[in-house]
Amino acid sequence: MQIEVPNIKKWNVIYPVYINSKKTVTEGRRVGATKACENPTCIEIGDCCSYLKIPFAIELDKAYSRDFMQRGRVRVLLKREDGSLCNTDIGSKKQLMLRVAELIPKHHGRTKKQEPANTSTATVGPSKSGKGGKKKR
Repeated sequence: MQIEVPNIKKWNVIYPVYINSKKTVTEGRRVGATKACENPTCIEIGDCCSYLKIPFAIELDKAYSRDFMQRGRVRVLLKREDGSLCNTDIGSKKQLMLRVAELIPKHHGRTKKQEPANTSTATVGPSKSGKGGKKKR
């Protein structure tokens, strides 16, 4: 019995830049800055796709054409070959990008990173800059 490998070349591509709030529209952001998330990764986008039950493939060796230092992209299958949607709630690539951008801040990897930072800043008092109070004349 032969296993059928899906042709992922026809799947939609999502680069992390598309939903990065730190980027401008000219740099490649495709959703509103208020709806975008800060510095998403391919792994986080992939985790969100699996949560939404959308088939995906992460390609870490690929680079974004406008910024070749930005490595990785995610291919997603929104519609099957018969034309039916994989997830009935998400009908377009734009809807998927907005939904993923909404989910990434709640991602388990991000919530773990933020908890220790909040406790350490609460114990430390306000930091003073190293500059003196004298004015230059």
